[in-house]
Order: sequence, then structure tokens, then C-alpha cells
Amino acid sequence: MRSARRRGAEIRHWIHKRREYSRSASEASDTESGLSPINGVFTKCEGCGQPIYEKELKARFNVCPHCQFHFPLSAPERVRLLADEGSFSERDAGMTAGDPLGFEDYPEKLEGAREKTGLDDAVLSGVARVGGHPVALAAMDFRFIGGSMGSVVGERITRTVEAAHEEGLPLVIVSASGGARMYEGIYSLMQMAKTSVALSRYVTGSSPYVSVLTDPTFGGVTASFATAADVVIAEPGARIGFAGVRVIESTTKERLPEGFQTAEFQKEHGLVDRIVHRLELKHDLERFLGFLT
Repeated sequence: MRSARRRGAEIRHWIHKRREYSRSASEASDTESGLSPINGVFTKCEGCGQPIYEKELKARFNVCPHCQFHFPLSAPERVRLLADEGSFSERDAGMTAGDPLGFEDYPEKLEGAREKTGLDDAVLSGVARVGGHPVALAAMDFRFIGGSMGSVVGERITRTVEAAHEEGLPLVIVSASGGARMYEGIYSLMQMAKTSVALSRYVTGSSPYVSVLTDPTFGGVTASFATAADVVIAEPGARIGFAGVRVIESTTKERLPEGFQTAEFQKEHGLVDRIVHRLELKHDLERFLGFLT
């Protein structure tokens, strides 16, 4: 009897230690990828529910090998996906947001987002090569306060557009955003006008602008630079719009069609030019840049 109790205690202790290990491994992985792992080895797909080996998922840039569901992807990984190896050079680094409205807890939220992502704000920008073509490249990161567009995001996007114009470079912007950053109020809303003015100057030149819309792309980003491109590409299943479905329905008092804000719906109605699988995106960009430059 004592032997059986001892074995039972040992088993319970092992299970307890295993759960502790799994939780710690999950937290570490969650910080790096933004995913929801079952444990430190596998992640459950949000699309099909199948377990995915995390190394395989990372090697596929967070695309499920079973159903091709596109998980979120960080800005540094976006750059790694699109830019030729070793070609990316960041510009305007170290630019950080202030607290112009004295919004409660905003400085703490900014600091937490910086620690979580390793980024200064919700966009990473610079110059790179894509298939040998020099480009000005900016990629937004939804992990940083929902990819919201505050003064820093607007300024870095604007500087990227202006640099592309001055240096005669094609422009590629990858968007992922929930909209304006409410903590900055009118300063955030001003970024729509600022980025749009920069783009109005850029289009007077002959270099192309390719916009890539990912899940989700909403609010002021959609209403300004994300959709004002020569070519608008979207990832499969990406949610794209200005306001949320519930807000629109409560305003219009009408029921919206199924899949109203998906990339597929937007392509059918002319907002999106192409829907491209993430793992084929660099090849498509190379072809477009070859044609348009």
C-alpha cells in the first residue's frame, strides 16, 4: 500500500513539474511569435485545430502546413520574408512616442510594448533589396498596441515615402493595424493627412508603390496610405476595412453580407488587386518590381 502511494505521489509530482515546464515554455514562445502554443513544442492552429510543430511553423513564416491559415507575423519576420538576406538597413531608429495628452498609463503601455516586441513603435522601416531590386520598405507590427498609428508610425511612414521619392526607389509598405492610436487623440488622426500628402508627392515620380494588406488592416491606415497604392496585395483571409462590422451595422441599421471585410470580398469589389499566399509574396513582389521599374 505504501509503495503504491509513493508511486502515486511521484507521478503527481512529475505531472506538476511537467505542467510548470509547459507553462514556462509557452510563455517564452508566446513572447517571440505572438501565437498560442499547446506547450513548448506544438501550437494549435486557429484555422483547422491541428497541432503544428513550432519549428515547422516558424520555417513557414507562421503559415499552417495543413490548412494554410496565416498566423500574425512580426515586423522583423516580415522583413526577413521579403528582403534579400542581409540587405535591409533600418532608418529612423530610436524614434519614440511622447505623451502629448497626458493619457493615463500610456507611458507604461509604450514601455511594455517596447519590451514585448523589441521595437521602438509599431513600424519597422528602412531600405532593402527584393530580388535584387532596391526598395524603401516599411512593415507594421500588430503586437505593438494593436499596430495603432500614432505620431511615430505616421512620421516613419512619411519619412520612408519621402526617402523613396528623393532616391527614386520603389516603395513597399506592409500594413497590420487596428486604426488610430486613441492615446494620442488628434495627433494620431493628423497622421492620415501627413502620410497622404507625402504619397501625393511620391506619385508624381515614376517609381511604383506596392501595398501589402495583412490581417487585420483597419481604421486610418486603411483610409490613408494602405489603399492608395499602384498595386494593392492582400494575404488570404485578411480582414480589411475602416470601422468594425458591429459599428457599421449599428450606424446603417442594415445587416452586412457574409465575409464583408475579408480580402476575398474586397478583391471581388475592387479594393484589392491580388490575393497572394505569404510564401509566394516575395516572388510576386520581385515580378511586379521587374515589370514596373
